[in-house]
Amino acid sequence: MEKVLGAIMSDHTGRQAYAERPSNEKSGQTFFAERVFDAPRELVWKAWTEPERLKEWWGPKGFTSPVAKTDLRVGGSYLWSMRSPDGQDFFSTGVFREIVEPERLVFTDSFADAEGNVVPASHYGMPGDWPAENVMTVTFEERDGRTAVAVREEGIPEEMRGPSEAGMRESFEKLADYLKKARA
Repeated sequence: MEKVLGAIMSDHTGRQAYAERPSNEKSGQTFFAERVFDAPRELVWKAWTEPERLKEWWGPKGFTSPVAKTDLRVGGSYLWSMRSPDGQDFFSTGVFREIVEPERLVFTDSFADAEGNVVPASHYGMPGDWPAENVMTVTFEERDGRTAVAVREEGIPEEMRGPSEAGMRESFEKLADYLKKARA
């Protein structure tokens, strides 16, 4: 059963729009990644929304996620981290704008320091003209006991689109491994 938290349900057409790349988006300003996981939607939802589960897979290959704090409610915030293989921590924070359990998350995404204060991308040596806040939409679609996850993030500078997509694909690989263990 779907649980709606602070959001109005979209009709079938509206939900599908999140899983398709819009034709009018600016080149380089939005990235899109999708993957089908061999796990039920409720488990995949929990992997994205429960901090202890998120810490198990968030970040590209070789990265860990030592910090995952989530206040999962519309208007609630999060603070997540990724630690690179050489020990550098990268923090992100944002606010949940829409939560439709277990179907969709929409939240802002900003670079942050360890205390959750928003910092510019240059704080981490990131090139490009990053906005102070991006918007990320994650959808979870059930497909015969499997789950299609689509991630769309707006505001990615052209030169960082490829690395951002690669990082999400690597995170998806780690998520797939986590889900196999969680189902066992």
